[in-house]
Amino acid sequence: MEDELFDQILTVFNNLVAWVAAGAMVFGGVVPYIPQYRDIRLTQNAEGFSTYVCLVLLVANILRILFRFGRYFETLLLWQSIIMICTMLIMLNLCTNVRMATELSTKRRSFLDFDWNYFWSWSRFVDYVQCVLAFTLVAAYITYLLLDSVLFVETLGFLAVFTEAMLGTPQLYCNYQNKSTEGMSIKMVLMWTSGDTFKTGYFLLTQAPVQFWICGLLQVFVDITILFQECQTIRCTTVSPSVTCVPQQTCPRLQKEQNCNKNKSLCSAEKRLFSASSFYKHVG
Repeated sequence: MEDELFDQILTVFNNLVAWVAAGAMVFGGVVPYIPQYRDIRLTQNAEGFSTYVCLVLLVANILRILFRFGRYFETLLLWQSIIMICTMLIMLNLCTNVRMATELSTKRRSFLDFDWNYFWSWSRFVDYVQCVLAFTLVAAYITYLLLDSVLFVETLGFLAVFTEAMLGTPQLYCNYQNKSTEGMSIKMVLMWTSGDTFKTGYFLLTQAPVQFWICGLLQVFVDITILFQECQTIRCTTVSPSVTCVPQQTCPRLQKEQNCNKNKSLCSAEKRLFSASSFYKHVG
């Protein structure tokens, strides 16, 4: 009787652990973006977050879903991809609304303009949706035609994993351009690092294919580099005479105001010099 009760408790516990693990697998990738979403909502500033992160994850997860038609994998990973796609669309919607509310330019950029200079910098959320749908349809059509090719299926899977491995690269480049990590959620990057480290360790322990753990190590390296950028920003913002920092890029509006003020000051100085020279000339 006691053995049966113990077996039932053990079964319930195992089922509970399995459900928790499944939930972590499906929703774990979304959690890092919650603090970033809150920061953007509170500050109404999306400059510190690179929307190319959304592009990378959208492409990676769309390719992973298509890869499932050629090689079956767990349904949990399928749901993970679907939920991640929805999350990235929500992030894009927020960033687009915030940017349009603060942008001074009245010119609207559209996906249908096919202007590569403004790729992924469009004015409306619907343009991003159109781009994602166009990419999905083209990729799905190519997959349908080459689904019988083992080489294509394996390449598709590798592209999905490698694209996801480049997740942090847009944020890394954004920080480099801004010479600062201001506006970026450090919690998001810490969650990236912990999740990627756990995932890479899992790949190594389970003897996953080589491309899986190589891409995992690449992700961890990029995450650590972003954390190093954050440390540099903190070091620069700390009051220390021995540290010289590179100034952050000035926004166009602030730059314009600074130029106007500078021109006003120059004009005022010129007027004073002209008045003084006229006075001395008159006296002479």
